[in-house]
Amino acid sequence: MSELLTENAVRLTETAADRDTAIRRCGEVLVEIGAATPDYVDAMLEREKSISTYVGEGVAIPHGTVASKSAITRDALAVLRFPDGVDWGGSEVRVCVAIAARGEGHVELLSALAEVLMDPDSAERLREATDAQTVLNLLESIGKDSAV
Repeated sequence: MSELLTENAVRLTETAADRDTAIRRCGEVLVEIGAATPDYVDAMLEREKSISTYVGEGVAIPHGTVASKSAITRDALAVLRFPDGVDWGGSEVRVCVAIAARGEGHVELLSALAEVLMDPDSAERLREATDAQTVLNLLESIGKDSAV
C-alpha cells in the first residue's frame, strides 16, 4: 500500500467552495505527484456527473471514468482533508480519497478505507487527522489487520 499512498499525497488543510472545486483539487494533487495527466481531472468531474462518489461518514472517493485510464501514468492515491467541509450533493464531505488506477492495486486500500469507515472511532480519526503520518498509519495498520 505504501507505493500507492505516500506522504506527499496527503493534504490536510484544503479548502473548497463546492464539490467540483474539491474534485478539481483532488485531481490536481494526482497530477502534482505524477500519477495522472491534467485530462484526468476532467474525467473525475465527468464521473461525478454520472454517479456520486460520496461513500458516507464524511468521505468521498473521486476518480475518473473507465475511458480515462489512458490519462493515468501510475496507480496512486491522494488523501485530501477539507476541515470546513464541502457540500457533496446534500452530504458534508471532510475527506476525499482520490484514486488514479489503471489496474487493481487500489483495491487493498479501498478495503482498508471501508474498514475505517465501519468503525466510528477510526472514521473520526481519519476526518480529524492533522498530520500525514496519522493518515498513513491508520490506513496501513487496518490494511495489515485485514490481511491476517
